[in-house]
Amino acid sequence: MATNKESVERSELHRKIWAIADDVRGAVDGWDFKQYILGILFYRFISENMVAHFNHAEHEAGDLDFDYAAISDEEAERDFRPSTVEEKGFFILPSQLFQNVVKTARNSNDLNTRLANIFNAIEGSAIGYKSENDIKGLFDDVDTTSNRLGATVEEKNRRLADILCGIADINFGKFEDNDIDAFGDAYEYLISNYASNAGKSGGEFFTPQSVSRLLARLVMVGKDKINKVYDPTCGSGSLLLQMKKQFEERILEDGFYGQEINMTNFNLARMNMFLHNINYNQFDIRRGDTLLSPMHNNDKPFDAIVSNPPYSIKWVGDDNPTLINDERFAPAGKLAPKSKADFAFIMHSLHYLSNKGRAAIVCFPGIFYRSGAEKTIRQYLIDNNFVEAVIALPDNLFFGTSIATCILVLAKNKQDNKTLFIDATKEFKKETNNNVLSPDNIAQIVDIFEKSTDIDYLSAYVDNQVIAQEHDYNLSVSTYVEKEDTREKIDIKVLNQQIAETVKNIDRLRLEIDKIVAELGE
Repeated sequence: MATNKESVERSELHRKIWAIADDVRGAVDGWDFKQYILGILFYRFISENMVAHFNHAEHEAGDLDFDYAAISDEEAERDFRPSTVEEKGFFILPSQLFQNVVKTARNSNDLNTRLANIFNAIEGSAIGYKSENDIKGLFDDVDTTSNRLGATVEEKNRRLADILCGIADINFGKFEDNDIDAFGDAYEYLISNYASNAGKSGGEFFTPQSVSRLLARLVMVGKDKINKVYDPTCGSGSLLLQMKKQFEERILEDGFYGQEINMTNFNLARMNMFLHNINYNQFDIRRGDTLLSPMHNNDKPFDAIVSNPPYSIKWVGDDNPTLINDERFAPAGKLAPKSKADFAFIMHSLHYLSNKGRAAIVCFPGIFYRSGAEKTIRQYLIDNNFVEAVIALPDNLFFGTSIATCILVLAKNKQDNKTLFIDATKEFKKETNNNVLSPDNIAQIVDIFEKSTDIDYLSAYVDNQVIAQEHDYNLSVSTYVEKEDTREKIDIKVLNQQIAETVKNIDRLRLEIDKIVAELGE
């Protein structure tokens, strides 16, 4: 459960963000406003991170009065730029730091163009270095010259100053010392408040932190180390970041990999990596269509894959006759339907999974019982013993939709020719408008997964032959896990005895009434 410190930090964060929203309400669409908040929040973080980096090094060397934010740009260029981009991936001059810009934000007549130049300079600092592709375009969604901020330069500057000063007023302390995931929490809060626009591209839903935690826990069961972690539809990177939290006591040999088709989410994912002190040489986030242009062919296989692909979106499917020969899709003998790409993402993940790895994928329940090509692919997965578990989750976990979801767990090194089904639909707590998975709920689900046994009304460990022969490859959890009958149980013998007693009493009363009526007649 959340600690008191967490609750205080989260409430402070939400209050401040909503106060900033009030200042610019009516001027910037809520969804666009989210980009400015997150972009400038990121700008503040990397500024503070760079100052702390330089100050720590100089203080260690004996210069206790050194403050990078107070030196001249010329001194910074001469003494600090050359080695910094190689190490950090980018460079920020003292005059460009968030803390120095915010000091004069209210009185600046050219704040919007100044910020645009600073963001261009930060991205430009990486050109020609290994980090160039990791930095390029990070601030594309924070267009400080856009008319969305106001019709005049004066309006733009005023609203930008409101956002800058509002973010400066949020007391984060040190980002790394926060009990909450400040950036992820800000993102989740903004999406929950603009839920009508969430996933507006169709089929995409932000993965709440509690669901991300569950997936991360599941793929790490029984593992002390993995080579690397991959999310083929990484969105803003929330699943990868939850994986990072698994490695305080475990070994991650080679970093974080992801692909994302949406430009805004692609930028947010890279920001999120930096924000969580994952250096540019520890992650590889690429932009593109995972199904048609996979970017990590040379990086596979992966020991851990976590994913929340878009639900039942359209794709080219068998309109492209070459796809059935693609090494990812060919083994199943059928392509996912053109109107429902779910199994295309699943087959992609399976192909990228190592022989000792595990994948946990959020899925729409319909894929587990529909016929046609989807049944053919399910048959391939079961006959080859790749399905480790199917977990039914509570509904209403995701912002912007009450859709029920499941988790499909894949593995290539299973010991038994069986599949585990878990009914976790009751594992949630109610919080505002959505259900959430509490730490206790997550622990319960992971414990059932680890035990892999039959538990009344919770789990069924089913032989794959039974799935194939008796249930025609249906993988719906409700097919195998009986729902508990919570209705009041009635003992028929006791009920009959009560009825007999009632009839006796009625007969006795009738006799007494007849006697009274006869006496009145006399």
